[in-house]
Amino acid sequence: MEYKGRYKAFNPRQIETYPVSERTNKVKLGDLVEPDQLSEMTFTVPKKVEDNIDFLAREIVSAREKQRPVLLFSGAHLIKNGLGKLLVDLVKRGLFTMVSGNGATSIHDFELGLIGETSEYVPQALEKGQFGMAFEFNYINAALIVGNRQRLGYGESVGRMICDKTFRNEVENTLGLKKGSIEFTYPEISVQAVCYENNIPLTIHAGIGTDVLDQHLYFDGEAKGGCSGRDFLIYTEEVARLTEGGVILNVGSAVTGPEVFLKAASMAGNTGHTPGRIVTADFDLRPYNPEKFTDENAVGYYYRDQKSIVTRIPQAYGGVGYYIEGNHKQTFPLLYKKLLEL
Repeated sequence: MEYKGRYKAFNPRQIETYPVSERTNKVKLGDLVEPDQLSEMTFTVPKKVEDNIDFLAREIVSAREKQRPVLLFSGAHLIKNGLGKLLVDLVKRGLFTMVSGNGATSIHDFELGLIGETSEYVPQALEKGQFGMAFEFNYINAALIVGNRQRLGYGESVGRMICDKTFRNEVENTLGLKKGSIEFTYPEISVQAVCYENNIPLTIHAGIGTDVLDQHLYFDGEAKGGCSGRDFLIYTEEVARLTEGGVILNVGSAVTGPEVFLKAASMAGNTGHTPGRIVTADFDLRPYNPEKFTDENAVGYYYRDQKSIVTRIPQAYGGVGYYIEGNHKQTFPLLYKKLLEL
């Protein structure tokens, strides 16, 4: 990016990259949870949590039978914890009308589709000045440059790069690579690719300076912001369909997911599309103390996911909110299992 202001800016041309194939990763193909493994899993969650998941599964199925929206916003750890294949299967079954996430969600999913591994070992890389410095992150940067030129969203740009050879050739050309240089070894496990192929919007709500993409020469803040900004409007359009009800899941996003939904719901209401009788659910590890939500001296006051997703938003729209407390490796597979049993 070019800068002509009064201050000194870092020159990314100094950056040295290396092939992602040389990187040490913590999560590999064998660590991913397969849908057919769930019959062998033991679920150790409190009865109240299981009852809430059971209720939630029924609400999701009911909403889809009535052609109402079901939105999932995921933080990065759903993918990092190896649960992407479950989400892929639920997308294929038509149980979500929209999937969303932050920049890290997109990156981990991209890595799995590219090489079948993710979750860089940070301490080892950081001490060498190599954290986030794999060249292949520029594939996403270039996809966003091409996508911004075509006025696409973030998730659509990455999904199209994985699935569309012509678009991928444009990405290669942007990076000065020869045609056929970019190959995704496991596109079938990428949520972004599967959503693109099934015409399900996947929106990415990214910040600037928050992702390893931003460390690279081909990082373009205008492209990243433009594509992500369009995704916000795509997301808001889906929220505007919640007037007769629907389900909103927030899985492991402490700030971005709740805040994006809060703003989208306000925009929808402002234009005469107020959500009504919605069911919301927040999946996370932290204890839930709603009595602390009005106490600015209490930690719970600052938990945006619990405060907004579980309490404030559903109450405002005559709905009901649930907090699913527990490890995603238990709670999300249990939700998947119950959805398939209905």
